[in-house]
Amino acid sequence: MTNISGTQSAAKLQKTLGLWHIIIIGLAYIQPMTLFDTFGLVSEESHFHVPTSYIFALVAILLTSLSYGHMIRRYPSSGSAYTYAQKSIHPNVGFMVGWSSWLDYLLSPMVNIILAVIYLEALFPDVNHWIWVVVLTAFMTGVNLRGARFVANFNSMIVLVQLVVIGVFTWMMYTKLQAGFNADGPITAEQRYQLWSLEPFWNELTSVGALITGATLLCFSFTGFDSLSSLAEETKDTEKTLPKAMFLTALIAGVIFIVSTYFMQIFFPNEPGSYFKNIAETQPEILLLVGGSLFQSYVLAFAIVTVMASGISAHAGVSRLMYVMGRDGVINKKIFGHISPRSYTPSYNILIVGAVALTAGFMNLDFVISLISFGALTAFSFVNLSVISRYALRDGRTKGFKDLLNFVIVPLCGFIAVFALWLEVDETSLKYGLWWAMFGVLYLGYKTKGFKHPAPQHNEFDDR
Repeated sequence: MTNISGTQSAAKLQKTLGLWHIIIIGLAYIQPMTLFDTFGLVSEESHFHVPTSYIFALVAILLTSLSYGHMIRRYPSSGSAYTYAQKSIHPNVGFMVGWSSWLDYLLSPMVNIILAVIYLEALFPDVNHWIWVVVLTAFMTGVNLRGARFVANFNSMIVLVQLVVIGVFTWMMYTKLQAGFNADGPITAEQRYQLWSLEPFWNELTSVGALITGATLLCFSFTGFDSLSSLAEETKDTEKTLPKAMFLTALIAGVIFIVSTYFMQIFFPNEPGSYFKNIAETQPEILLLVGGSLFQSYVLAFAIVTVMASGISAHAGVSRLMYVMGRDGVINKKIFGHISPRSYTPSYNILIVGAVALTAGFMNLDFVISLISFGALTAFSFVNLSVISRYALRDGRTKGFKDLLNFVIVPLCGFIAVFALWLEVDETSLKYGLWWAMFGVLYLGYKTKGFKHPAPQHNEFDDR
């Protein structure tokens, strides 16, 4: 018995992941084909400028990815934004960032279950949706119990096929546009969007507020890049590999999104409601209108696999965040801080996340996505602030221009870009996100005995 206990206490995450393993997990989490799902909503919110909203979102994400890189080099921990704020600002602030991030990480696997069920119901309308929820959740949980390296290998081919599907889809749209047709029929000289024009990016209908609103929704499309920081303790040469992987993951995804939606916006130039019955679930209809029923059937069948790959990556990320918070003792250490001595995974957390994902059968997609945006924006904001606090204020790295650029100007620009997204955040997201934060404050008050002590933390890093 003592031997088993000793083995369990010694078990920890293993460094098995290289640069492309991380990028693949990130792209699988981001799920490039999500651009089909979000197009209708973002086209409506951005006044028919989806590619520009993607550019706005990408700028904020790339600036923030540089801040993640600085913090990873200082604190190569699986705790991500939670650890960075904890060590750089204050343990209590770190707890609240981690608590808020749960809305991003914990609900992301659920979103992918909901999307997979939507596609399956389009193919098999007579099957009860709870059957799909249970089967898909069990599969996602089982893959994660095998370990992070297995997750990366499982996702590799899926990501490649996604890129091929997007390429074929974009080529189909291009050939129709080149022939002079869009979703409304023949393209006339009077129509707003012409092939190879800049109108889909900027025209007389452009509103910066609308573009930022669209970009806020698209933060959901990029949430995979930040979850990669939770794999810090399983990455080889973490300080060098992980910052590069995070930046490249966001950049690759952003370029794919911008190029594809440029052609999509020209092909669907008007009100999304004139093309789609449900603008919040546009993938099935987009595939049908562009590629026909056979193409739709094949891609929808594959889309089920892609959202599961994204869900598997999201599942891996949140289970690692829960592990670090459990290791610190801010949540139950025996349960959340456990690492399986057989698979070297936070197995209890993986099972808990699977149980939460089962509630997807009750949830609405729009509602869950809005909550994810709150958690993601909170994490992005405080990662940028953590760089300024750690390097500029605590370490005094402000004497040369290079330090000012890296540790003040760039993270401040990142924070401002994210703050602009906060100004247009959905009211539902803000309302329920603040309720969730209030529960976190109450729990933190209990844990710190009325805020008389800082939240507990794991003393793994030197805080000089």
